[in-house]
Amino acid sequence: MRPDYITPAFLNNFIKNAFAEDVGDGDHSTLAAIPKEAQSRAVLKVKDQGVLAGLELALEIFAYYDSNLKVKVSITDGMAIKPGDVAFSVEGSSRSILTCERLVLNCMQRMSGIATKTQHLVKLLEGTSTQLLDTRKTTPNFRLLEKWGVKIGGGQNHRIGLYDMIMLKDNHVDMAGGIAQAINQTKEYLRASNKKLKIEVETRNLREVEEVLRIGGVDFIMLDNMDLITMKEAVRLIGRSVKTEASGGITEQTVRAVAECGVDFISVGALTHSYKSLDLSLKAQ
Repeated sequence: MRPDYITPAFLNNFIKNAFAEDVGDGDHSTLAAIPKEAQSRAVLKVKDQGVLAGLELALEIFAYYDSNLKVKVSITDGMAIKPGDVAFSVEGSSRSILTCERLVLNCMQRMSGIATKTQHLVKLLEGTSTQLLDTRKTTPNFRLLEKWGVKIGGGQNHRIGLYDMIMLKDNHVDMAGGIAQAINQTKEYLRASNKKLKIEVETRNLREVEEVLRIGGVDFIMLDNMDLITMKEAVRLIGRSVKTEASGGITEQTVRAVAECGVDFISVGALTHSYKSLDLSLKAQ
């Protein structure tokens, strides 16, 4: 279930930096109170209902900090969880368990919250052909883990960053002098730089949709903040010539109606900026 962008190098760097930020020159609470030779067992207790995510990352965190820790997994990423469940147990050095505790919980609580919100919206789309996308509205330096949570919840990742796709949004269009200028300059840039990147253009009304279609050479047209009547007409105009993406203020109350307009994708920034972290705790036993 690990996406290609979650590489061993990324994980190693993320975990190293996270421990450096948290531990600094030492976990002095643990060093002061816990004997070096002390051994313990702790379990991850679930206090919320939702979807578990971040278990695979937790295993990497424990292994990075202390390869002698032994983790027994009961619930894996993507599985449903409810209050009272135990996702895993970890045994070994008491000091190691305590130092890893908050980093494991911070990651798992957030990723599980994202996976839960994503799965909820995905289920609302069942029976349509529309796929749910995330956005770049993510936490700096935590983006890939948030997008991993979306994947675990059954959603799809949009572009990872600014480097893997061309997206001409309203500000690009306005600053370039219009849709035609933005698209034509983009095509020239891709030719000159010998890059093969897909192009998406944001449109705000039917006139802009028609202009993008007239110019051509793009892969996706974003229908931004359109009402349902306008969106249906935009989808009709576009047909199957390019992929369509609906975006802008879409909620769980409106996502089904938007999908029924016939769009290929719906992007929801709230997946990674307005989720509720799941309540999980690591308790000694």
